Amino acid sequence: MAENLISLYDLIGGEAHLRALVDNFYDIMDSAPEAKELRALHAQSLSQSREKLFMFLSGWSGGPQLYIEKYGHPRLRQRHMPFSIGILERDQWLWCMNKALDEGQYPPSVVEHLKARLAEAADFLRNRADGFDNR
Repeated sequence: MAENLISLYDLIGGEAHLRALVDNFYDIMDSAPEAKELRALHAQSLSQSREKLFMFLSGWSGGPQLYIEKYGHPRLRQRHMPFSIGILERDQWLWCMNKALDEGQYPPSVVEHLKARLAEAADFLRNRADGFDNR
């Protein structure tokens, strides 16, 4: 007998809450001195980055597969390869995301789960060892 499982997308609160999380993440990244190197990797306008992260996280969390419908398979490592991503950039990305999660109105168990899963994903995207370009 199949159980009705609630997706992470639904636990986050659906589209509006996911979009709020992404917007808060980019607002933090755009203004926090703690993320200046990460911010420097992005275009002056963050609108495209906001939309792509929202679309990706929608499908990643069990919601509509918006990113795949528009761009195809995410191929995260390949798409991030043009950017030099080391421990500093990974840690700054996680700092911004963790701060956005902590500021949101999400259940603590969801926040804990997201922080763990996103830390794995952020580490996976590193393409540079400490101080050395491995691309």
